[in-house]
Amino acid sequence: MRQHLNTLFVTLEGAWLAKDGQAVEVRHERQTKLRVPLHNLESIVAFGWDISASAQLMAACAEAGITLSFCTPHGKFLAAATGFASGNVLLRREQYRRADDLPACALIARNIVAAKIANSRASLLRAARDRPDHEAAPRLQAAALWLSHRAETAMRENSLDTLRGIEGDSAAAYFEVFPLLLTTKDPAIAMHGRNRRPPTDPVNALLSFFYALLAHDCRSALAATGLDAAVGFFHRDRPGRPSLALDLMEEFRPVLADRLALALLNRQQLDAADFETRENGAVSLREASRKKVLVAWQERKMEEVIHPFLQEKVTWGLVPHLQARLLARHLRGDLDAYPAFIWK
Repeated sequence: MRQHLNTLFVTLEGAWLAKDGQAVEVRHERQTKLRVPLHNLESIVAFGWDISASAQLMAACAEAGITLSFCTPHGKFLAAATGFASGNVLLRREQYRRADDLPACALIARNIVAAKIANSRASLLRAARDRPDHEAAPRLQAAALWLSHRAETAMRENSLDTLRGIEGDSAAAYFEVFPLLLTTKDPAIAMHGRNRRPPTDPVNALLSFFYALLAHDCRSALAATGLDAAVGFFHRDRPGRPSLALDLMEEFRPVLADRLALALLNRQQLDAADFETRENGAVSLREASRKKVLVAWQERKMEEVIHPFLQEKVTWGLVPHLQARLLARHLRGDLDAYPAFIWK
């Protein structure tokens, strides 16, 4: 079992990351702000336009299997420092063969899509059970029933294009009722459908930020497993896009990212003052608020869940790594199908 290690998030503009012995130092204006042993880390994520790292640190991270990623202050992925690809070359060759075989892609993709829809349904049903007398409960139950039918349809589908249509329709239906899950009375915390590039309200800004963190974790899990994060089965190949990481994270969007966003807003751990609106209408987290969100993300990853396939208690932070390994086992022929993560 992989040990659940930590992620170092750096949000200080002008910071310089350097290697000092077997540790990473975060320096700012010639002062050491933080020093963390490398063996305590599984990844480093820098959020900012003016955060740099030394070549020695990049090499040390690559050798130790620590993913070093650079993102914009708002979470958009920019680049990652990696070394030689790890893992068995035969596994990657099989991954590429499957990716060129559309029927084989569909067999994997339909499990991913069905699991995402099932997890979206479970999230809606749990909200309806928590508030059975609320006027929104019938709408949530109706949406959940429709999603259940779409998940069953996805499991019978063999066309990638049709699967993409099913996933898109299901996401639209899910986000149509998603605002009903907000219990905060703050009128500034409102959501009118899913929007991005850029997000135009606090809820969408928070969701986009969590999705960026989730994509980083899935990319790290795939790299540690020896799979190529750029070659997916559901998302089309595109230069610079980690398609397989986007595939893997689909199962976790509703139950990991979305539920944490709702918890922070409904418990009023975040409010309108934690967000700022730019001249173009884009809404983003303030710098101090990003730190609160990152702490909540790390705490959430330390919570435990029963893995539905392995029937073992694991932390949420380990789940992407376990799913990456199950996908690798399927590609090697050890499993007849990829067992996507279905939350219960």
